[in-house]
Amino acid sequence: MIVTSTQTYSPADYLELEEIASVRHEYRNGDIIEMTGGTPNHNELIRVLTVILSLSLAGKPYRLFLADQRLWVPQANLYTYPDILVLPTPIELQEGRKDTVLNPVFIAEVLSDSTRNYDRSEKFAAYRTIPSFREYLLIDQSKMYVEQHLKQNSNQWLMTEYQDPEQNVVLESLGVDLKLKDLYQNLDVSS
Repeated sequence: MIVTSTQTYSPADYLELEEIASVRHEYRNGDIIEMTGGTPNHNELIRVLTVILSLSLAGKPYRLFLADQRLWVPQANLYTYPDILVLPTPIELQEGRKDTVLNPVFIAEVLSDSTRNYDRSEKFAAYRTIPSFREYLLIDQSKMYVEQHLKQNSNQWLMTEYQDPEQNVVLESLGVDLKLKDLYQNLDVSS
């Protein structure tokens, strides 16, 4: 991610600029940060998880969104584009907006060298301020490794690590099971 300016912007300024931007940007408490493109592994992991979730959630009261869906996290003053979002229906939109959602129950991020620390720390802390948010999946693109964070109560999250290809990851917030080997099926990564 690239900081585009040293100027501090208001959320309204950001939204106005983002409507005409040719690339996506994240808004972090006054800073506008350009979002870099993904690698083939990054895109393949998003594709596979999207297919698994789409098939598993068919007919259920959820909406699945990909990396181009903006999320507003008001308590953290953050606009961001998670890799995958699942929202219960009806979805909640930011007041006055038709392009910004508020109420994810599940978020998945594919980790890269440039974002892994941010995704695990500040970004996860921001996501935890969302009342509807219950489950966070962090997927490594360079090795077979998934970190699942599941909300236990208002101030407690349970973290589980998965590295064995035969392990079954149960997405409890959605009632979806997936095998690690299925998620990484088309990738040549170490386990």
